[in-house]
Amino acid sequence: MKTLSPANLIALGFMTFALFLGAGNIIFPPSAGLSAGVNMWSTAVGFLLTAVGLPLLTLVALARVGGGIQELTVPLGRLPSLILAVLVYLSIGPLFATPRTAVVSYEVGVVGLVGDSWQTLLIYSLVYFAVVLALALKPGRLVDNIGKFITPVLLLALVILGLSAVLFPLGELGEPVSAYRDGPLVEGVLQGYLTMDALGALVFGVVITRAIRDRQVQETHIVTRYTIIAAIIAAVGLALVYLALFQLGGTSSALVEPGANGGQILAAFVQQRFGNLGSLLLAVVITLACLTTAVGLISACGAFFSREFPVSYTQVVWVFTIFCMAVSNQGLDSLIRISVPVLVGLYPLAIVLVCLGLFLPGWQRPQNIMRPVMLVALVFGIVDGLKAAGFIERDVAWLSSLPFSSQGLGWLVPAVVMLIVALVVDRIRHSGAQQA
Repeated sequence: MKTLSPANLIALGFMTFALFLGAGNIIFPPSAGLSAGVNMWSTAVGFLLTAVGLPLLTLVALARVGGGIQELTVPLGRLPSLILAVLVYLSIGPLFATPRTAVVSYEVGVVGLVGDSWQTLLIYSLVYFAVVLALALKPGRLVDNIGKFITPVLLLALVILGLSAVLFPLGELGEPVSAYRDGPLVEGVLQGYLTMDALGALVFGVVITRAIRDRQVQETHIVTRYTIIAAIIAAVGLALVYLALFQLGGTSSALVEPGANGGQILAAFVQQRFGNLGSLLLAVVITLACLTTAVGLISACGAFFSREFPVSYTQVVWVFTIFCMAVSNQGLDSLIRISVPVLVGLYPLAIVLVCLGLFLPGWQRPQNIMRPVMLVALVFGIVDGLKAAGFIERDVAWLSSLPFSSQGLGWLVPAVVMLIVALVVDRIRHSGAQQA
């Protein structure tokens, strides 16, 4: 029986950490910390639940079924499984996550040097995605080599930033804005959605299990155990980064205007603490890190869509890259604002899928459980998404009566109720079939 050494396990954990360390992980904790003010730590707890805990559970669920999102969604049937996979890949690809890499690197690296204008963003996005296109079409070893070099440097930069914010804060915690005053924990949960790490985990899970099996480890229970260990290492690393960035944002109210996004907060903090040279170095590191993330996401989308549909990898890469360039010119604030309703609608499906997937191997008829619960999560997730987008009034009586509805979590109780009903009905049917 083949096993991995402690050194290999640590390396696997750092690889998992590097997969998740992207643009969203860097920009959302500072902005949430700034908005939460004195309620920063309760907000951080909610953030960690969805930005760390949920991806961790996702990797465990995928390891238990021995594959990726398509293996996890088998009980849903071929068409629903494909639709959900398409939505996940579109979210981490051309709609939100990939354009965000360009805008984050622009906000942190370019704006402080040449100023902000739509012309500057257009030129930057053209150059940025031209490089992404070239690398995604023929990635070779260049992206891997850049990633292996830049991830430790980025981690070192974040450690320096975090220690600076914790040991030498630039100010005191301010007053929370309205959403963070009344329900900081739930608001932290919703902010954790924006990292898209749970959706990314649905794609990255197969990469991690494949990396373990490539080392000649084939037993499913051992693969699951190593995946859990790697996920825990990555989760600890991400949690420390997030908490440090929360502290950075929470104590930066004197540097930026209220409601500033994470890119603006980071740029202002680094400029204040380390000057022009520090800003330039951080800009280079984050730009390269975002670039490698964008290439990886575009390549993953190209592989998926060319496998599932009658299009070539090259065609997908061209179309998605051009689309990403266009979307990125909406700016970071607009991109975040547009993504919120979609993620509020999509995340209930992801959460229910992962939680049920943890028990999937132990159920004889998982379709009888997963389909009705996922349907309820879909319906109420769409309702919450429409409310977040402003298409449905937030104070509609029957919607507002649902627990946690005002916080965008109106799907939670109906999904739990449907789960209990589905389990009871399935047990009754099973007992009846045995007696017959």
